[in-house]
Amino acid sequence: RWQKVLYERQPFPDNYVDQRFLEELRKNVHARQYRYQAVVFQSGAVVQQLCSVCVFVLTWWYMDAGVLSPQGLFGAALVSSLLGYVLFDTVDGGAERWASGRTRWADLKSTLVFTAFTYGFSPVLKTLTESISTDTIYAMSALMLLGHLIFFDYGANAAIVSSTLSLNMAIFASVCLASRLPRSLHAFVMVTFAMQIFALWPMLQKKLKACTPRCYVGVTVLFALAALAGLATVSSVGAVLFASLLLAISCLCPYCLIRLQLLKDNIHGPWDEAEIKEDLSRFLM
Repeated sequence: RWQKVLYERQPFPDNYVDQRFLEELRKNVHARQYRYQAVVFQSGAVVQQLCSVCVFVLTWWYMDAGVLSPQGLFGAALVSSLLGYVLFDTVDGGAERWASGRTRWADLKSTLVFTAFTYGFSPVLKTLTESISTDTIYAMSALMLLGHLIFFDYGANAAIVSSTLSLNMAIFASVCLASRLPRSLHAFVMVTFAMQIFALWPMLQKKLKACTPRCYVGVTVLFALAALAGLATVSSVGAVLFASLLLAISCLCPYCLIRLQLLKDNIHGPWDEAEIKEDLSRFLM
């Protein structure tokens, strides 16, 4: 009788297998079964980040056109930041703050230092790209915002994810666009607003998603509607296209993923590479 061993001589060829070879065949051992509602819920992170970029670009357009004053934007951003700060602590009862050991006074000092630093360097930011053409600035900003969306941490465990790179690309795009605004005050407010929407807003999103899923869904829907309403004031065609994109990401793509999961046919068996599951750390001593 043939045995699957290499240390004994057997009257069979090296590539011989018997009828029991396919008894260990397994299909889709590690395949995950997704639910449509769960996938739609997870797609909210992509929707919110697309809306964040849309709101940022619209805000810059309003300031560049003179429709929105820097004082009004700074006041609105300050009020929304205070509300978000209170909500961030209220959602989990301050558990994360107690765990990190960070006080409100430390947060206030960090905010004041960042604001003073940005305000002091706003004249430099305003004149930083004077020697670069406006078309190049727009192209660089578009590429940086696209890179921000690509490398953003949506919750997936992938090598391409880099929160630091994503944030840096968004801030670089905001500096480029802010340099094309009329005054230094506009540049200061624009960079500050970019820090709020690209750094602080995602933190609040993750907290709501983990602690209050229903509130997270409501905030996502309201944020998407606000972005669409703002875009409609600039371009109705752009609003329709952007709404189609959001619907495709949140509804169509999850449906396609669920349907494609039914076609998955991964096989596993005795031909797979051996996996050493024993703890071998004792040999490293």
